[in-house]
Amino acid sequence: MTQTVAVLGTGKIGEALLSGMIRAGWRPADLLVTARRSERAQELHTRYGVESVSNPEAAKAADILILAVKPQDMGKLLDELAPHVTADRLVISAAAGITTTFIEERLTQGTPVVRVMPNTPVLVDEGMSVISAGSHATGAHLTTTEEIFGGVGKTLRVPESQQDAATALSGSGPAYFYFLVEAMTDAGILLGLPRAQAHDLIVQAAIGAAVMLRDSGEHPVKLREAVTSPAGTTISAIRELENHGVRAALIAALEAARDRSRELASGNG
Repeated sequence: MTQTVAVLGTGKIGEALLSGMIRAGWRPADLLVTARRSERAQELHTRYGVESVSNPEAAKAADILILAVKPQDMGKLLDELAPHVTADRLVISAAAGITTTFIEERLTQGTPVVRVMPNTPVLVDEGMSVISAGSHATGAHLTTTEEIFGGVGKTLRVPESQQDAATALSGSGPAYFYFLVEAMTDAGILLGLPRAQAHDLIVQAAIGAAVMLRDSGEHPVKLREAVTSPAGTTISAIRELENHGVRAALIAALEAARDRSRELASGNG
């Protein structure tokens, strides 16, 4: 790895990317970070051996800038970076709802920008990062982005017009599963199981089901039917889920998440 990469904003996602890049073979000497607090900067240096710099210094020194700040902080960050970012830099945004156009308009004309929507399982190297090219980004820029985010999970290229849908499905997706696990654990308690046992049963069922979905190549309907015996327990439960409109509620929930992502992108935060 010969390029210098700066991670601007080293919260959980930013640090996960940093650690993933190091595991993937990037040298700490080729990595820079920015942090608001000096204690945080020292912590990152101690843990990873990387240098902490200011945002303008990162813009001057790095070939690739990864913007991992909160969406509401993006405008201020771009104001700091703009005088120092030249068009030969690659700018990667991991901020939800921020369009490539928003970033391109605030930087030097022709600067390549790639938009990425990661999700929190990047913290355990099982993330899904959805990648879209801005108007000046090339295939090579997308490949570089995939190399970076591939260290913490899988990547998928989509047109930017699909990013709001991907945010609703993948970016927010883990929260829906946690919500279901929470509800199913409560149900287990109601049925007479201790909380710890109910939790372990549901978590392992979720892990096993996810692995089967990933590795079998089967449609989820077929996998569900394999568990659903005639006049059995599973079909009785599924009938109640349908009676209570769970499928419709999930569709409505994802539509609401997509619409909120569009609002953030339009600046209506």
